[in-house]
Amino acid sequence: MKKIFIILGLILFTSSVHAEVVQSQPAQNPATVSQNIAFEDCTKIFGLNQEKLFYITLASISANRFKVEEIQSSNGYIIFSANRNKYLATVGKVDDKNAILKITPCNNIYNFPPGVISNVFKYIDINATTDIKI
Repeated sequence: MKKIFIILGLILFTSSVHAEVVQSQPAQNPATVSQNIAFEDCTKIFGLNQEKLFYITLASISANRFKVEEIQSSNGYIIFSANRNKYLATVGKVDDKNAILKITPCNNIYNFPPGVISNVFKYIDINATTDIKI
């Protein structure tokens, strides 16, 4: 009879400990969890000229605390690293008033946190009307 009470006590104790461990784990933000990203989600056209978009993209990368690895302003690209991955941000001209920004992983594996791209795009949208003094 004592063995049954001991076994029942252990089962109740382990199940309550497991429930506390599960409840104490923080919920993860979907923007920080790696996901398969479609190539179409990596590009966006902005109502800015090419030069302004390049500099705002560079500011966005810095503001998001990503590490800038390489800058090539004449070709319009920036290589930066975030979450142990390297990304290529390329700015291209659409017309005189519009430019396109494409952010792709350098290793060509599109399984990464979507926050890397969405945070850059959001920063640019918010600061698109900011004057840039060069």
